[in-house]
Amino acid sequence: MQSLTPVSSETISLWFEEAQEARVAGRLDAAQALLDRIIVHDCAHAGALYARGLVALALDQLPLAQRWIERAIEVEPQPPFFDTLCLIKIKLRMFADIVETARAGLALQPQSLSLHYYLGVALQLQGRAEEAASVYRRLIELKPDYAQAHANLGVVVKELGSLSEAEQHIRQAMTLDLANRGVRASLGQVLLAAGRYEEAWPYFEDRSANFVDANGQPALDTPRLPLPQWKGERPELVGGAHGLTAGGARLLVLPEQGLGDSLQFVRYLPLALERFAQVGYICPPPLRRLYEESLCARWPGLVMLDDVMPNIGKWDWQCPLMSMPLAFGTRLDNIPAAPYLHAQPQRSADWRARLESLPQPDLPRVGVVWAGGHSALIEDRARSLTSAQFAPLFALPGVRWISLQKTDDLGKCPSAATKARLIDWMDKVVDFADTAAIIDNLDLVISVDTSVAHLAAAMGKPVWLLNRFAGCWRWLRGREDSPWYPGVRIFTQAQRGQWPEVIERVAVELERRYGLNSVYASFVR
Repeated sequence: MQSLTPVSSETISLWFEEAQEARVAGRLDAAQALLDRIIVHDCAHAGALYARGLVALALDQLPLAQRWIERAIEVEPQPPFFDTLCLIKIKLRMFADIVETARAGLALQPQSLSLHYYLGVALQLQGRAEEAASVYRRLIELKPDYAQAHANLGVVVKELGSLSEAEQHIRQAMTLDLANRGVRASLGQVLLAAGRYEEAWPYFEDRSANFVDANGQPALDTPRLPLPQWKGERPELVGGAHGLTAGGARLLVLPEQGLGDSLQFVRYLPLALERFAQVGYICPPPLRRLYEESLCARWPGLVMLDDVMPNIGKWDWQCPLMSMPLAFGTRLDNIPAAPYLHAQPQRSADWRARLESLPQPDLPRVGVVWAGGHSALIEDRARSLTSAQFAPLFALPGVRWISLQKTDDLGKCPSAATKARLIDWMDKVVDFADTAAIIDNLDLVISVDTSVAHLAAAMGKPVWLLNRFAGCWRWLRGREDSPWYPGVRIFTQAQRGQWPEVIERVAVELERRYGLNSVYASFVR
């Protein structure tokens, strides 16, 4: 093997300067070639190893960038190296590793603002709210005007149950960073959870700044349409994109976020027909048949549109679905809460026949959903149970348990022991119209905070909602009822992450509701 010609340290220094100039100028190929040349001659050149990682990061080669910077740290651990490695691991969603990396960097530079911030974010994204709050508090001690630290601490203490402290920190963040839409959205959620709707809705208009996709990554902002947003004006007086229209104005309603959000807020579409000649909703496919049968059949001016961008020229106004409460001036005391969705009669009858063919057809029929969708999200991990955690309920005699659980996550499928106690026909369910037909034949639905709970509640069915501690804003705080759905009863965790006592309360109420023999105590022993 031919040995390398020795190169002087001065030459390597010159190459490194040229590589850095090329990297900063965006000439990444040239920078990479120079850095590779340096590393061939000096594999322990920490600066070149680190810069090679920066080039890979700029090229979005994240695993490669991680390996280069880890090599640089092995040679010469410097605080900036740990900063960049934390950033890469956040992009790779390696949250547990970030905690270790940030703490290693803080051991070298205890006052590092960036490492404290990355540590707080990593803990927060793992659902370790108490630890994250401690880190953010320390960060604010080091830099009292750190706007994003105040904002993140506000979100974390909201999850820990303190709306007042959350509001305090988020408002401080707003003062420090007036242009931050995400902070405004966070304040909106705090105010909504407190029931201060009139104050909250304008802040909630910035909610898209905090949207994430099914993998927990920041979602792309919704495209802006060349149509004015309707915020409650009288369209026959103001006129829309095409001025005043002789046949009446037409409103295009845009979908947002999850199916549960659609199921909750679609109640506003018929109300919008009081202001518009036609209302079109870009409908998620799993909901289209349900909405056409429940809404369009009753209100001909309401149309469901394909899940693609329609011809804008046919519409005068637009409104995101979750902006409808703002347009209608929604308060706690004027929420339109009457049932608004229903099952198609023949489909319901078909499912009824199937249920009545089972042994003991007179048993109370209780539908269950123990887990939500989007397993990558922190909120889903907090709101979901396993089927095994429902076992104390399934052990109750005298109940016909009907699964309404549908998931692509194998970890959320019913266990073998659970399957023996469930009627599970969800493989026959195509969309929410089928689910509605099953629900129409049930006496009660017990569900975590997910779309099926909204569907059943919108149909007027009794729903017992299993709610995580400091849960979603729509369920408010400290309430067992819901102004959105008169048939909902809320069972909220008394402590974060503790489901057993919730299940126990539900079991006791089931025994009381259906006069069952008490077996819960013997089961848990």
